Amino acid sequence: MVIDQNINPTTLRLMEALREFHRFGWQEHSIAGCKPSEIRLLFCLKHRMQYGNCDMKVSEISKLLHVTSPSVTQLLKGLEANRLIERHNDPVDRRAVGIKLTKQGEDVIRQAMERYTSSLDGLVEYLGKEESEHFATLISKVLRYFSEKEATMRQSRWNGVEEA
Repeated sequence: MVIDQNINPTTLRLMEALREFHRFGWQEHSIAGCKPSEIRLLFCLKHRMQYGNCDMKVSEISKLLHVTSPSVTQLLKGLEANRLIERHNDPVDRRAVGIKLTKQGEDVIRQAMERYTSSLDGLVEYLGKEESEHFATLISKVLRYFSEKEATMRQSRWNGVEEA
């Protein structure tokens, strides 16, 4: 990678750290034969179940996961073949298909959550409580920064203003 000599050294350090973090792929391991994208979809369904409504539509999942509906449909095919989800026609709107977790799907979610929390518990033990709290605060601030920046960029495009 060619590095511009005029880049702030702290910016370079952040770039390198984020690149390494991404390359490591710490959360990208399969669980019970499911790819990370399938696990995210199962968590999406589980989250909905916790609020009483067990069914989701492809379009809802697509919006929550920020992927196209055809991508969601492909993921659902694999999850359905492995009996982790069920699809059924909506009794009110026959064109709509509801999707919900099966017992096996809930078991995969439980395994994924156990692995995820165990990994993060190890990180807390490694960093210590104080640094872990500080790290969590920094991640929240970073996400807020990029969210606000994205909102500003969308607003600029909406108003017809070009970015510099």
